[in-house]
Amino acid sequence: MAEKNSVQQQEDLKDLSNKTISGMIWKFGERITAQLVSTIVAIVLARILMPADYGVVALVTIFITICNVFVSSGFGSALIQKKNADNVDFSSVLYISVLFSVILYLILFFASPFIASFYHNELISPVLRVMGLRLPIAAINSVQHAYVARKMEFRKFFVATIFGTIISGVVGVWMAKAGYGVWALVAQYNINVIIDTVILGIVIKWKPDLVFSFKRVKSLFGFGGKILLSALIDTGYHQLQGLIIGKKFSSEDLAYYEKGQQFPSLIASNINVSLNGVLLSSMSKLQDDRTKIKDATRKSIKLCSFILVPCMMGLAVVGENFVHVLLTDKWMFMLPFLYIYCVSYSFWPLHTANLTAIQAIGRSDLFLILEICKKVIGLVFIIIATIFGNPFWIAMTAVFTMVTSFLINAFPNRKLLHYGYLEQIKDITPSIIMSIIMGIPVYFMNYINMFRPLILALQVITGIILYIIIAKISKNKEYNYLIKKIKSYRKDKKREEKIDSDIQIL
Repeated sequence: MAEKNSVQQQEDLKDLSNKTISGMIWKFGERITAQLVSTIVAIVLARILMPADYGVVALVTIFITICNVFVSSGFGSALIQKKNADNVDFSSVLYISVLFSVILYLILFFASPFIASFYHNELISPVLRVMGLRLPIAAINSVQHAYVARKMEFRKFFVATIFGTIISGVVGVWMAKAGYGVWALVAQYNINVIIDTVILGIVIKWKPDLVFSFKRVKSLFGFGGKILLSALIDTGYHQLQGLIIGKKFSSEDLAYYEKGQQFPSLIASNINVSLNGVLLSSMSKLQDDRTKIKDATRKSIKLCSFILVPCMMGLAVVGENFVHVLLTDKWMFMLPFLYIYCVSYSFWPLHTANLTAIQAIGRSDLFLILEICKKVIGLVFIIIATIFGNPFWIAMTAVFTMVTSFLINAFPNRKLLHYGYLEQIKDITPSIIMSIIMGIPVYFMNYINMFRPLILALQVITGIILYIIIAKISKNKEYNYLIKKIKSYRKDKKREEKIDSDIQIL
């Protein structure tokens, strides 16, 4: 009997491993495709619109983002983390989230004139009222995402995200060309989440029941409430920089700051979400086995660094050509911010993987304490930069806080997972070294006297080829692991397709 149980456990672990790899591939594919489309749309819009248009939307987005934390954070993580979440849990969370989002929208609606007055820009009020309409939709979308993540059906994310990104991008570009200015960005922003929510509603099997359990909500809030508060502190802190720049300096300065952050953030968040979003789902199923959680955390840091660090290095060394060719010279003032965030996001895997592990274990209390400690230290950096500096120094606080965040986040895992500082730094060092070796020749290609778009294309191609060659020569484990898993996944898919074909013939 014991032997039978052992075999079953091994089968379950193998099935979970296959689902995790499959989920990573689909999630990564979804993020990469969405990132590609979003980047193209962002580039086209940046060429058409002026920095001042982006400045207004960037400021409004700060308030929407903070409100969105209330409806999309906390409960979603709690639904994924709970071992036996059922439809009563999902339905109850949906109703409470939608109700809360409507209340938040009404607060924004009536507060918008005062916010516009504070920033001396009347356009902020109507833009905030229209963009705020996404909050109730985002509440529904967050529960859908939790359901898909819990079931590890990440293929469905792919369909919804791609349709939403493409359709909203087309509408945004059309409106920008038609002269709608800032409203083109507003339309793109809202339509994206609407399409995503509608398609997910069609492709997933889950539908809410007419049932509500306050007891279940209260139970989930025990875990999710701390995650929510942590997310609120984190989001509020990161948005504080934009609020200060928008008030103390100008909307153009805020636009350069936001655009300089946008492209590194777009790459980093998509890669990081792809891996950690899937790993949270899989680790939560193994929350009682610390050894396996440590292995998953290490794998997350290594894989994420292997992909993310060269992307950040590459973007930094081609930055000037990237802005000149794709965004035009009116955006050149964003370059210092681009460099800062490329450095900062390179170390993001260390920051987020440690938190994901703590969250998967169920230590949301510790998660909250860590967030408070980090933000107090970060706030000191921001205050000093605001008093004595300029937008550049305010952005520089991102690098300082990323270093302190790693030190603080990794501290508990020294005991919880026996995964210390030196071991974590050692895990990302190969990716850093390979990226530097790749980045040096790519940087010096900037001095070639040729057609600039051609140089940019050659830099990107050269960087990718060089990095792959370096990984193969050095026999990098992450590179070999990814190639092996992708080949294995493709073989499994072909085998499944053959079986399905044989069944249809029979």
